[in-house]
Amino acid sequence: MTIGKDHRMTPAVSAADIAPTTYAWEIRATGLKVRVGGRRMAVDGLDLTLGTGVHGLLGPNGAGKTTLVRTLATVLRPTEGTLELLGETAGGMGEHRALRRRIGYLPQEFGYYRRFTVREFVEYMAWLKEVPKAEIPAAVQRAVERVGLADRADERMKTLSGGMVRRVGIAQAIVNDPTVLLLDEPTAGLDPAQRLRFRELLQELGTDTCVVVSTHLVEDVAAACTDVVLLAGGRLVFQGTPDDLAAAGGPEHMGDSPLERGYSALLQSPGPERGAW
Repeated sequence: MTIGKDHRMTPAVSAADIAPTTYAWEIRATGLKVRVGGRRMAVDGLDLTLGTGVHGLLGPNGAGKTTLVRTLATVLRPTEGTLELLGETAGGMGEHRALRRRIGYLPQEFGYYRRFTVREFVEYMAWLKEVPKAEIPAAVQRAVERVGLADRADERMKTLSGGMVRRVGIAQAIVNDPTVLLLDEPTAGLDPAQRLRFRELLQELGTDTCVVVSTHLVEDVAAACTDVVLLAGGRLVFQGTPDDLAAAGGPEHMGDSPLERGYSALLQSPGPERGAW
């Protein structure tokens, strides 16, 4: 069969591209366990559901926050239990290419090319996330504007301060307009004014995105998060609103604010692995 010069083939569309959204929660973990280092169960039997909004992930060092975020990003594979992301069972380690297009992820430390400009680096990350080529310039411009770096977009990464590099990390995480956004200690290195702007950005994103923010700064949670997830020893200690967290503490507990006192009270309460710093 001969195909004429003016014939145009219709691009193939997969069933996944046209399927309706059927999941009840953007993130659902049931009995989730994740082992790291061959022995230690860093996430140990976690049951958790998260939907649209900004979810603050709190906990002491070693609580399992980073391991959980890496698992949600499909970097780590669950050891036991189930993890559903956007209705798809997650396995990690190279699987779920289509799913990763819908996830934004900022790790605690992220690699970048020092000779790239800000714009080039965010463009490169957009390409890796398979943002359509025609949409990349506008997506990159929007992302750098949202993190306040439009005036530095054509400067090389090696010339930026640590706080600015962190803001570039946030830009690359949001360049694909993700449905699930995972941010691990995103305010590290930001000055007070930048942190205030970041909180505003979180509130904007949380209107139509499931945002998970791992942080040790309780005040960031109070200002920007719709709910709080508190981990200790890889297990869920608390999930509720910032007001609920504040109500859990009293004047007898450590902390300079009601939220910090609630945080301390919950970690000191009886239960496996709680209170371990």
